[in-house]
Amino acid sequence: MTKKLTTIQKDVLREIGNIGAGNATTSMSQMIQKEITMEVPSVNIVTINEMMEFIGGPEKLIVAIFFRIQGEITGTVYFILTLEEAQFFIDQMTQMNQLKLMDANNQLNEMAISVLQEIANILTGSYLTALADFTNLRMLPSVPYISVDMAAATLVTGLLELQSVTDHAIIINTKIQSMTTEDSIKGHFLLVPDPDSIQKFFHALGIEYDDTN
Repeated sequence: MTKKLTTIQKDVLREIGNIGAGNATTSMSQMIQKEITMEVPSVNIVTINEMMEFIGGPEKLIVAIFFRIQGEITGTVYFILTLEEAQFFIDQMTQMNQLKLMDANNQLNEMAISVLQEIANILTGSYLTALADFTNLRMLPSVPYISVDMAAATLVTGLLELQSVTDHAIIINTKIQSMTTEDSIKGHFLLVPDPDSIQKFFHALGIEYDDTN
């Protein structure tokens, strides 16, 4: 995978991201009964090492919800949050400040995990629907998997099978903010197409892609 996106490729992916974010905003606002905004300030291709630095370093404790994509395009999608951002989502969705992601013994709360999985379902479904509408390619997400671990363990383990053929991902930054408070979070939405899907993906978008760089 080429390391750099052209301006056109970035613009197209950012537009798709904003459409996906708009769809997700509507669904999430209805669920939490609060008006929120969601935007995609940047889109880039990064290496796995750059990705880990981008989200705070390999030893940063993160919450990663990930899906395998099947269909005409295959790959992996990650939605990555800090522990604080994950807890913000849980609080907003449940209006229950006592529902914590982890207890005093650092054990995960199953109800809190279910909330995060539902949020990830909404976001991933919205993004993939936008991608499918633009490309006319079928993309179906698996059930969500969740990991709470250091970035290095989560990302490298999850991408281990792909590392022999690619070490890059498309990172779609997503900024989410409540309209009623100053609270905001910045989740990272990572799209990692399988190598044989990359050229097909850009070709379907009608933009040139050079995989020789």
